[in-house]
Amino acid sequence: QVQLLESGGGLVQAGGSLRLSCAASGGSINMYPMGWFRQGPGLEREFVAAINWSGGSTNYADAVKGRFTISRDNAKNTMWLQMNSLKPEDTAVYYCAARARSYSGTYYDASGEYDYWGQGTQVTVSS
Repeated sequence: QVQLLESGGGLVQAGGSLRLSCAASGGSINMYPMGWFRQGPGLEREFVAAINWSGGSTNYADAVKGRFTISRDNAKNTMWLQMNSLKPEDTAVYYCAARARSYSGTYYDASGEYDYWGQGTQVTVSS
């Protein structure tokens, strides 16, 4: 059973940057498509970014495109989300997710497509 652990969240001023990490344990994520989601106060969980198993293909929500970068290192069993030019509306709990079931696509932007989730890390952007 794979466990995912996010880290790197915190409080930052608007315009600042944060780098979130998602470390996997209990198994390898080498072949798993992975993604980042977030849930703001009073909002539903939403897609942020996704990456295919090799890291060669990525997809982003329009709200973060050009500001956030998703990446992974399978040798380190870790995925990252580099967040630049942060805005107050980016405030949310950020979750990483991995898809372990069989797949035919490259990456996935729906939460129901993922099997493993981390516990989340809080990101707060002050204005």
